[in-house]
Amino acid sequence: MTIPLSYILRNLAARRLTTALTAGGMALVVYVFATVLMLAAGLERTLVSTGSDDNVVVIRRGSQTEVQSGIDRRQAAIVETLPGIATGEDGRRLVSKEPVVLISLAKRESGKPSNVVIRGVTAEGYALRPQVRVVVGRLPRPGTAEVVAGRSVADGFRGAGLGETVRFATRDWTVVGVFDAGRTGFDSEIWGDAEQMLQAFRRTGYSSLVFRLADASRLDEMRAAIDADPRLTLEAKRETRFYADQSEALSKFITYLGASISIIFSIGAVIGAMITMYASVASRTGEIGTLRALGFSRGAVLAAFLVESLLLGLLGGIVGLAGASTMQAFSISTMNFQTFAELAFSFALTPAIVAASLGFALAMGFVGGFLPAARAARMKIVDALRAA
Repeated sequence: MTIPLSYILRNLAARRLTTALTAGGMALVVYVFATVLMLAAGLERTLVSTGSDDNVVVIRRGSQTEVQSGIDRRQAAIVETLPGIATGEDGRRLVSKEPVVLISLAKRESGKPSNVVIRGVTAEGYALRPQVRVVVGRLPRPGTAEVVAGRSVADGFRGAGLGETVRFATRDWTVVGVFDAGRTGFDSEIWGDAEQMLQAFRRTGYSSLVFRLADASRLDEMRAAIDADPRLTLEAKRETRFYADQSEALSKFITYLGASISIIFSIGAVIGAMITMYASVASRTGEIGTLRALGFSRGAVLAAFLVESLLLGLLGGIVGLAGASTMQAFSISTMNFQTFAELAFSFALTPAIVAASLGFALAMGFVGGFLPAARAARMKIVDALRAA
């Protein structure tokens, strides 16, 4: 015979203040836990969504980022002639040979310098990224010192807004447009004409090549062709995989740091739940004796108090998740450890984070309630009724 759930709920309602305080402590821990996971998930989503499964990024073998990579013109020409590359409506191969450089710009609010990615692109480069849309102004004209800035850069850095002038590589560049890349990593970049960037930075080669596969399933064949050519010291990655790798180091750091902080905070929440449940057991000794006298087993008493503690954890988890969900309205900007460039991204709440947060809250409720519940179950009927 089990104790009705309505009895457990009435006990929680009767102790409104202690219930609220205990659940509130757990809610704060869950809020921190969920927010950190949302931060890591937002970073991964931003970078993974930057790429396309149909696109391939080619960089120098052994390089981790485009900034570290170098591809000379001869190698670029060889890759450009490989079979399996898609063509555009004009019959030209969809290959973009791009120099990528880091520069330092001052932030609008603080004036502190931070690294920003400068990318030289071609007409094919825009065609390869259909998610990039100019929302204000226009695209830069080829052969000119004109650039377009991602929305995050335009909002966050001095000189990067529409009509402003940004100076780098000993030249002044006019921002003629602002583009929206759908909250992907491209929002944190400045784009200009590839050949102009090469001249300005006095480079003879590119940082990366990006091309679209005619058949997305033939990546292995393309990669094998690049590996087999002794003239090429390059490696090819699917664009989604390439950008996912860019988030790995920072995402792991955020997750591990957040998990450590959450565990430390959870100790306090568990102790609070334990104190609350011990107080509940002490104040309800007579009730426990009566329940046992009515025929409820030790296991039923144990389960009732344990469920009560789990409900406290669940309540705290729901409240904490509700608070954490509001963070989706905010964006933050930080340094990506992998690329050493400023990256703007938003918090992302996923079903996996909801499940993990509620599981974490229930775990706190279980740990905090098990010992008090066991104490209640061990009480002898006579002793409990006499104490009452």
